[in-house]
Amino acid sequence: MTAGPTEITQETLDAEAEWIRRVARGDRRAAQRLVDAHLASITRFAYRMLGSSSEAEDVAQEVFLKLWRQAPSWEPRARLGTWLHRVAHNLCIDRLRSRREVRLSDPPDDPDSRPSAFSEIERHEAARAVHDAIQSLPERQRAALVLVYYQGLDNRQAAEVMGVHVDALESLLSRARRSLRMRLIESGGPVSAEAL
Repeated sequence: MTAGPTEITQETLDAEAEWIRRVARGDRRAAQRLVDAHLASITRFAYRMLGSSSEAEDVAQEVFLKLWRQAPSWEPRARLGTWLHRVAHNLCIDRLRSRREVRLSDPPDDPDSRPSAFSEIERHEAARAVHDAIQSLPERQRAALVLVYYQGLDNRQAAEVMGVHVDALESLLSRARRSLRMRLIESGGPVSAEAL
């Protein structure tokens, strides 16, 4: 029986566990391999959740520190990528909750402002409208949307990261898409398959 693309096989779990055991023994190459394999994905997820490059980098660093501390007692229950996303998700939620207590005045990092062609300006404005609309979603809806549509996790993996049942995740996704569509319509932003 062959495993599908989203099935977790014992062989995969064992291979990941071996890399983590090597990290626990101080193998720098193993640590670098894990960072190379997962850093970009975790940083992108944190950026989409938080809207700040510097905070996303901080979260990614915290995620890997937790992995290094966990390495000596690692028990493979899920794919490493799923575990890393779950830790990143929890850290992002903590940061979002602390923002509610102390409102930060710093806007998200702005892209390069060099003059460009009209179509590039329109594309940038559309991307900004989608980004802003995603940032305005409630944190659980935002997390579900980012995990599935931007991070490429399937519904089962995303539900595991968020600690909810698949049905609850699908409900969050449905509400997120509906809210996102309404926010984009209200703001005059793009409402297309790519935006939703």
